[in-house]
Parts: sequence; C-alpha cells; structure tokens
Amino acid sequence: MWRNPVSFSSKLLANRNYYLHGSWFPSIFAANDVVSVPQLLCRCSLSSTASTTAAATSSADSLKSMLLNRKSDGIRAFSASSSALDLSLLSSAMQLARHYSRCYWELSKARLSMLVVATSGTGYVLGSSNAVDLAGLCWTCAGTMMVAASANSLNQVFEVNNDAKMKRTRHRPLPSGRLTIPHAVAWASSVGLAGTALLACKANMLAAGLGASNLILYAFVYTPLKQIHPVNTWVGAVVGAIPPLLGWAAASGHVSLNAMILPAALYFWQIPHFMALAYLCRNDYAAGGFKMFSLADASGQRTASVALRNCLYLVPLGYLAYDWGVTSGWFCLESSLLTLAISASAFSFYRDRTIHKAKRMFHASLLYLPVFMSGLLLHRQLGEDELWTSLEAVVADSGHDNQKSKERHRNIDKQARPPVAYASVAPFPFLPVPSYAGQ
Repeated sequence: MWRNPVSFSSKLLANRNYYLHGSWFPSIFAANDVVSVPQLLCRCSLSSTASTTAAATSSADSLKSMLLNRKSDGIRAFSASSSALDLSLLSSAMQLARHYSRCYWELSKARLSMLVVATSGTGYVLGSSNAVDLAGLCWTCAGTMMVAASANSLNQVFEVNNDAKMKRTRHRPLPSGRLTIPHAVAWASSVGLAGTALLACKANMLAAGLGASNLILYAFVYTPLKQIHPVNTWVGAVVGAIPPLLGWAAASGHVSLNAMILPAALYFWQIPHFMALAYLCRNDYAAGGFKMFSLADASGQRTASVALRNCLYLVPLGYLAYDWGVTSGWFCLESSLLTLAISASAFSFYRDRTIHKAKRMFHASLLYLPVFMSGLLLHRQLGEDELWTSLEAVVADSGHDNQKSKERHRNIDKQARPPVAYASVAPFPFLPVPSYAGQ
C-alpha cells in the first residue's frame, strides 16, 4: 500500500466527504483515541466561525454601550449645565430683589416711616369708641406707611445733591448711584397714589385728604424750605403732628378737640428732638447747604432755650388728656413725670452746651414718645356722654331684638304651615304652591 503514496494521497483528497462523514475514522484512528483530521478541520472551521460571530457581537455590543454611554454623558452634561444655568438665574434674581428691596428700604426711610405709622395707629385707637376695628386699623397703617414712604422718597429726590455733600447721607441710594432719579420718582409716585387711594377706599375721604396734604406739605414745602430759612423746623413739626389726626379721622370720621392731645405732643416734642440733632450735625448741615436754626447760633444758647421752652409746653398735656376725658387720672401723673424728665435733660443742655449733653437730650426725646403713646393707650377711656350713648344704643338694640323675636314667635303660632308648603315654596319651585303659603 505504501508503494504508491501518490495514488493514496489522491484518494484521500478525493474522498473528502468520506472523511467528513466519519466512515474512515474507526479503522485508522480508533486504536489510539486520536481525533481525525477531517473532524479537526471541521471543528476548527466551526470554532473560527463562532469566534468571529462572538467577536462581531461583542464589538457591536461594545459600540452600542459606547454610544449609550456617550448619549447618557451628553444628557447628564446637558442637565448639569441647565441646572447650573437655573441656579445662576435664581441667584441673580435673588441678588436683584435684595438690591432693590434694600434701596427701597433706604429710600423710604423705613424706620422713620414706621414711627409715623405708630403715631397714626395710636390716633386710630384713641379715635375708636368701644371696640377697635382691627381691619380698619391695618388698612389705615398700610396707607399711612405708603404715603410716608412716598414723602420720604421725594425728599431724597429733591435733596440728592445736598445729600452727596454730607457724610451722614452720601451713601443713600440716589447719591451713591444705586438708583436713578426717574426710578425713584416712579417709585414715590406709585406708592403715594396707592396709599392715598387705599385710605380713601378703606377709611374715608377725610383721612385720605390729610394723608395727601401731609405728603405735599413735606415734599413740596418743608423740603425746599430747608435750604431757604430756619423756620423749616417748625413746618416739619406740623408735618409730624398730622398722622395722629389722620388715624383719629379714619376711626371716627371727624376731628374733635380730644383729637388734639397727641398731635400737640408730637408738635412740641419734635422741636427739642430736632434742635438736638441739628446741634450734633451742624457741620454736616452746613456742608449740605441746609439753613438750620443751630447754624446761626454759634454758642448754642438760643438752640438750647428753644428746646427747653418746648419741653415745658409738654407739661400740661397730661392734665388736658385727663380733663377732656381721653385718659384716666393716672396718665396725668405719669405724663407729668415723663415731661419733667425730658425737661431736665433740656435744662442740663441749656446750662452746659456740649456734645455730650446734646446727645443726652436727643436720647431722652427718643424715649419720651413711645412711653407717652403707650400711656395714652393704656389709660384711655370713653367720655361719659359717649359711654351713656353707647349703653343706650345697646339697650335699645336688645329691646328691639326682643320685640322682633316675640312678633316672630306670635306669627309662627298663628300660621303653622305643614312641611308640604315649605317644600313647594323653596326647594321645588315647579310644584304648585298651596293657597295658604302666601298668606
């Protein structure tokens, strides 16, 4: 058989199907348990095909995962950038709101406006008879706050050049450039009109007229007068005395003699208060071009004497409040002691005109007003005529209600209706009404 190897090999190659079917496998390779060449070739081809398919599948999967990862990374980056943009917009909006709220707070002189609101609210309570209308009180305070904010804003608009020259006021919104003048004018106009309209709608026209007149007096008379004549201090005292009248008018609808107690106290209180302030800030007022009373008084004697005289004017107000039936007798005693205390500080400043004594009188004036208004609210009482009238009204109302209830029960007893009548009249209008239903 080995003599003709060529023919044997040609037979092997010719019978490839024979090897593939495995017929020749047992006779040659079965003894040594060796895999046949045809099967090895077949298995290699199958394994290579499977590995190629697996590699293609794995490469497709890797490409798909890569695309998905890139897509998710893009979405994540886009969401992160959008969230960062939203946060930046939110922070910028918050900074803008904080900036304008701070500017409006300073432009309105919010603490001074709240003091004006306190005096107006005290006047409202004093002008109320029996019970205080809390809703009306809130509306009156809100309208007063708006009008006061408008007046203070217009004051800074007119004095922007003067404020820029003073150390105490150069950092305000208009001199520092944080707000423009048209912006401030628009703010002041809108707030002033809204406050006046609120007082007219929720209180009465008398209160709205007092608010509007006070705004005009402060912004268009007192403010320019500060650069013309020292009488501006007394005009400013009139401006400060009007808000309690506004509150009284909003509560009662009229202005009586009893309503003058708190305005008179505010008028006389403002003179020593502003005299002390003008003495402490003389150099600043001179730099700003304001004509204050203390600038023409180098020694300060006239300034101190005016302050002391107006402090003494406050002494009889406690007795007048008791005599006119506004408060009880305890307020007369407390007011007298309080007025003597502020008069003592003014007398100390009159004897020794120094910065220290001027500060003491200024601080005493800051303490006087809230204590005085608290005493008015604590010891307020109704007059005998008002109390008798209110009691008669209550009795008359109760008698009228009793008479109406008796008549109602009498009519019910006379005309007792069956349930069908009520059903026919009210819930079922399409049913015919019985003849006795309208009797």
